[in-house]
Amino acid sequence: MSFQPNPGDEVVINDIAYTIGQHPAAPGLAYAQAGRQGIVYQLIPRTGTIHGAKALKVFFPKFRIPAMVYQSEHMEPYSELPGLRVCKREVLTPERNGALIGEHPDLLYAVLMPWVQGLTWFDVISDQKQLTAEESLQLARALAGTGSAMEQRGLAHCDMSAPNVMIPFFSEVQNSALTSAVELVDVEQMYGSKMDRPDALLAGSPGYAAHRTVHSGLWSSYADRFAGAVIIAEMLCWSDPAIVEKAWGESYFDQHEMQTSSERYFTMRGSLENRWGSKLSDLFIRAWESHDLSSCPTFGEWYIALASVDTQQAEAFLAALEAPQEDVTESSETDVVATPKDSETSTSVKQDAKAGNTSNSKQSPDQEAVVNRLFLQARALEDEDKPAAALEVYRSLYHFIPDNSAMQLEVEAAIKELDAKINSNTETTEPAVIPFYRSRKFMISSAVLIVLLAGGVPTVKILADQAEVKQQEAARIAAAKAAKDAEAAKLKQAEAEKQKAAEAAKQEADAKKKLAEAKQKEAETKKQEEERKALQAKYEKQAKYEAYLAKQEQQKKEAARKALQAKYDQQAKYEAYIAWKKENDARIAKEKAAAEAKRKQELAQKEALKKRRAQNVVTLIASYNKAYNAQIGRKTDSALSYARDFKNLYNTDASYFKGVGKVAARMSAINKFLSNSKYSLPDL
Repeated sequence: MSFQPNPGDEVVINDIAYTIGQHPAAPGLAYAQAGRQGIVYQLIPRTGTIHGAKALKVFFPKFRIPAMVYQSEHMEPYSELPGLRVCKREVLTPERNGALIGEHPDLLYAVLMPWVQGLTWFDVISDQKQLTAEESLQLARALAGTGSAMEQRGLAHCDMSAPNVMIPFFSEVQNSALTSAVELVDVEQMYGSKMDRPDALLAGSPGYAAHRTVHSGLWSSYADRFAGAVIIAEMLCWSDPAIVEKAWGESYFDQHEMQTSSERYFTMRGSLENRWGSKLSDLFIRAWESHDLSSCPTFGEWYIALASVDTQQAEAFLAALEAPQEDVTESSETDVVATPKDSETSTSVKQDAKAGNTSNSKQSPDQEAVVNRLFLQARALEDEDKPAAALEVYRSLYHFIPDNSAMQLEVEAAIKELDAKINSNTETTEPAVIPFYRSRKFMISSAVLIVLLAGGVPTVKILADQAEVKQQEAARIAAAKAAKDAEAAKLKQAEAEKQKAAEAAKQEADAKKKLAEAKQKEAETKKQEEERKALQAKYEKQAKYEAYLAKQEQQKKEAARKALQAKYDQQAKYEAYIAWKKENDARIAKEKAAAEAKRKQELAQKEALKKRRAQNVVTLIASYNKAYNAQIGRKTDSALSYARDFKNLYNTDASYFKGVGKVAARMSAINKFLSNSKYSLPDL
């Protein structure tokens, strides 16, 4: 039979007894959440606590794949990474769980994993739950850290979206064992070098999919970069009231707005720059304007940028918006949201100002440690007589060292020395190009190199060796290509000069012939033209005199007509103004009266609702206390009556009572007591 459990039903999996959890917002229904691939049920151990709850994911028939066993075995080591607790999974197989699957065939290849408490990022956006600046920064750093750790191991979630990002940070169930403020769920599509490619690939979720590249599905090590950039930007901006109010709905962006110059894009871009600085704004712009996923910033770049910011700028900007402004009668969105042109100008000014003050800036301890380690590795490669590899590492350091520092001078000298050494051994006819370490491509990739190098020296050596071989091969190919191009250019130039000389001789002969014909024709036409001009002058003089007389007469008539028309127009305008003013005054008075009446009505309704809710909370607490006291006095019937009164009143406004004090906890206890009169109500 199909698996359709009720709250309290017992399920035994791998010799451990669990009970089906009850949905907190729907008493009497199982705690279940439906997704794209299946339904997830909450299981609570009979002998454990809510902290040991498990999630049982029952897949739809299309997604019941035997290879899930192999995939889960390879996922388990990743469960130690922050944000990937659900990778610790057990798959229900016919060999180990035959009896249970025989009773419920739907459980074939179902997955048992840790239950993650808390809201999803989808819930935060849908409920328009505004965050503080500190919460925004903490969540963004947590997601960037999880993404960076996955990238370093060649992993990608492949369906990163708001419903798949859990926020245990906002859970009512406190758990000291939590290692990350965010957790990723629905990891069945995860990409990894040892993972099998899924039969059915997902193309990303609306509001997070990169439309320029996503056509047939996402499954690569770059799959999370664009969606991750959008979610990190949402998290950072969700402490900005203007962003929360402008959200499309289930995500900040409408899917049709992805990677377009929409109003929401410029609003978020301006908020990031004003509240968190140009570094984070530039990363978001790179992701938004990218033409493929590999061009998007890595999570490592996001993590480095987030490590160097704090909440002071965001809080100061918000305070400046909320502070009263003197001598200002109107406000404009342009104070907060930069237009494309204004945003670029602002970014340029900030970057110029920042360039002058870089010498006074301080690196974070983590970033400084990575830079020092990279510097020592470059020295080691130089000692091993690997100049090309050492040059690549020195160049990667260049943009992460404070200006005018001793290390910057030393690195610049090393770059020049190694560059000269390499170029002295290679002859090329190609024109000089901009130094690689000044190019935009290198600036983008250098952050990736630092994150990879932070993982250990062996990775750096491999990359360095590969870089040296590639550079030598590129130099050889470039020299051969330049020689071939030069020879072809010489032959082409000689042929062009020969053809040009022949064409010039032909053109000269044609020009002489045309010149002679032109002179003869000119003499004939000159005589005819003189005769025509004399006759035409006579006709024109007579026509001008007649036109002058007609014009004088027309001007007199036009002046009289205009004077009369002006008189009529002035009278009509005055009458129209009187009518408009009367109508406008009546309309304004009516609108003011209606607005005032509506405002008073809304205030009265809000005040009445507030009083009624406050009174209901008191009544609920009293009903619970009566039920508790009646149970203590062993008056079970009275206790049940008070419990039913409590439940009936609670259900009239459950969404409000759920967030008030311990009313939700009392409701949970009342439900248990109503379903089992032997249950002892706790003293709340």
